[in-house]
Formats: sequence, structure tokens, C-alpha cells
Amino acid sequence: MTIREFRLPDLGEGLTDAELLSWAVTVGDTVALNQVIAEVETAKAAVELPSPFAGVVAELLAEPGDVVPVGAPLIRVSTTDHADTDAPQSDPVLVGYGPSAPPGTRRAHRRRTPTAPTLPTAPRPDATPAARRLAGATGIDLTTVHGSGPDGAVTRADVEALGGGAAEADDEIRVPIRGIRRRTADSMVRSAFTAPHVTVFLTADVTATVDLLDGLRASAELTDITVTPLALVAKAMLVALRTHPELNSSWDERRQEIVTWRRVHLGIAVATDRGLLVPTVRDAHALDLPALARAVSAAAESARAYTSTPADLSGGTITLTNVGVFGVDAGTPILPPGQAAILCLGAISRRPWVVDDRVVPRWVTTLGLSFDHRVVDGEQASRYLADVAALLSGSTARPSPPGG
Repeated sequence: MTIREFRLPDLGEGLTDAELLSWAVTVGDTVALNQVIAEVETAKAAVELPSPFAGVVAELLAEPGDVVPVGAPLIRVSTTDHADTDAPQSDPVLVGYGPSAPPGTRRAHRRRTPTAPTLPTAPRPDATPAARRLAGATGIDLTTVHGSGPDGAVTRADVEALGGGAAEADDEIRVPIRGIRRRTADSMVRSAFTAPHVTVFLTADVTATVDLLDGLRASAELTDITVTPLALVAKAMLVALRTHPELNSSWDERRQEIVTWRRVHLGIAVATDRGLLVPTVRDAHALDLPALARAVSAAAESARAYTSTPADLSGGTITLTNVGVFGVDAGTPILPPGQAAILCLGAISRRPWVVDDRVVPRWVTTLGLSFDHRVVDGEQASRYLADVAALLSGSTARPSPPGG
């Protein structure tokens, strides 16, 4: 028999490690070629790993929750397809399958063929990483928790409902920062201390946008589309970029150049229970409003279901985030690394507004634009933001020139 070693694959996009979420096999199991053996989580997505060879599992070299560097050994398998040797034989690092199915469905197709009778063990319950960490910290058995998540997956809230939020050692809970949240933190710190951030704000009357939204939702031609304020703001951003292409740029530190992109790949910030994900709508500038609304909705749904691929979560050239959905009026977003601008949409609410020297109720929001001051100066950013607001307000007026 030959002991062969499978190392964590290079999953692409410059990622250097991944968190092991779960094993689909145990020691003694027979595995087939390309059978899924484990699930890992990178900064981009959850990924299922196939076995590059067939044999019997000899040793698992990592535990769920471990952060494993790319190239580090994960599993040893005893095979019969090579000459016998006493030392483990390393195999090429391969690329994994891609994004996992939603929790509760991703294990349905996995084959497990024990080579000998084993003692029955309780099935490992589906649970989010946050739920597993909290359960481990508070001593709660996940098999006793009723899951309220997709397909019965246990969520952090389910664990907290059983006292997991209160049964704390020394009156505190310490949760290791791993996976998407850890990498988001790393990239935000890198961006904040690399790009000189400036944020400008503009409060605008967007009653015309709300009226348009109502009309689109009532249109018989758009019944299959969920048109949201976010889609209309995204369209306004894209239209304004035609006049202000410098906002769709990045700073090349190595060559000391500003790179202005001809195509617009729009990032959409999406909050998930694993952390912030930013799926990309590619070639957004070429989409009409119905197609853009579909693409924005599909990108957000895919991110929340953790079915976005690493490629789906990279390559953005400018980003849109929405704090208004949480009832927040405004924010100062941090730039995604490599981008020159990010627009933040605040809550859209009824407020008193002056129209023709009269105070009347109008739909009003505050837009915040953070930008890299190496790439974009204050005038350029302010004019772009003013044009976005003008489009949302239905106005064709342009801001006056300096001193005008």
C-alpha cells in the first residue's frame, strides 16, 4: 500500500489559506476519485474539495475550524495504484470544485463506503461557522439544537436561544476571527492605511426616483423583476460615469500610474452571516435597467446563498453599498482594495423639503462617496456625486463651475 498525501489546493485569486469547515469522510472510509472529501472557506466562498485519487482514508491532518495554508497537508490516503513505500507521497496541488451548495444540501451527493463495520455515530448537524464557534465556546451540543436556517441548518441565533449567549466563561465570549470576516478585516485595514480616503456627502430629493420605482413595479412588462432603489442608484452611477470616467479607476503602486478602466464591473456589497461579500456585476455599463436589476438581484442572492464563485467576488472597478436598508442615514465606506470609489446609499425617508419656496414632504436620501485622493481630487468626486444625485432627483441641472 502507498500512503499518499493531499495538500490544500491553490484556489486562485491570490488566496494563501482557507478555513476547514467540515470533513465529508472519516478514517477508514473508502474514497473514490473526485469524491468530495472536505469543505473549506476562503475569503471569497465556501469550496468543496474532491479527492485526486482513490483509496482508504488513513489520517485526517486538520480539524474543522483550523486555518490551513495553501500547500499544507490535509489528508493521507492509502492507495494501491503506486509501488509500496513507507513514506507519505505528496501529490500535486489541485484546484477544488468551486462553491458549495446551500447548507443542508451540500452533503447529499457524497459517497461514503466504510471498508469495515464501524460503531454508529451521530450525524454531524448542519450549522453555520458562527453557530459552531458559539456552541464550542458555551458547551452546547449542536445535535440538540433545532435549526431555523436553510434546510434546517443551525444558526448563531438558534444557539443563543438555548442560552449560548449567556453561558459565558468569565462573562465573555471570544470568537476567533476566521474565514471571510478575517480576510475582510485584513483587506479593509490594508485599504484604509494605503489609500488616502476622503468622503463627501450630498442629501438629495429623490421623489422622482421613488415615483419611477412605483411605476416600474406596476409595469406589466417587468413583473418578473424585483426592481429596487439599489438598482436605480446603480443605474445612475453608471450613467454618471460616462461623464466622469476617472471614478472608474485604480492606483498602480508598482508602476506609479493611474489606470482608468474602459469597462465597468460594479461591485455590490452584501451582508451575510459569515461577513461582508462583494459580488461583481460584470460589464454593468452595457446593461439596460431591466437587465441591471436582474443582475444586481442575482448577485446579491448568490452571495447570501454562498454560491458565488471566487471569480464572482473579484474584479470590481467601483462599488455600491447600501446602509439605508438597515435604517441608517449615511455612512463613510472604506474602499475595496484596488478601487478608486465606493458610493454609499442611505435610508430613503419622507422629510420636509423646500420646493418653490414652500416646505413640503418629499422622499429624501443622503449619498456618501468615499474616494482615493491619489486618483480622484475633491472637485472630480463632488461633481460626480452631484450628477448622480441630479439623475436620482430627475433634474438636468449641472453644478455651477467654481466661483460661479
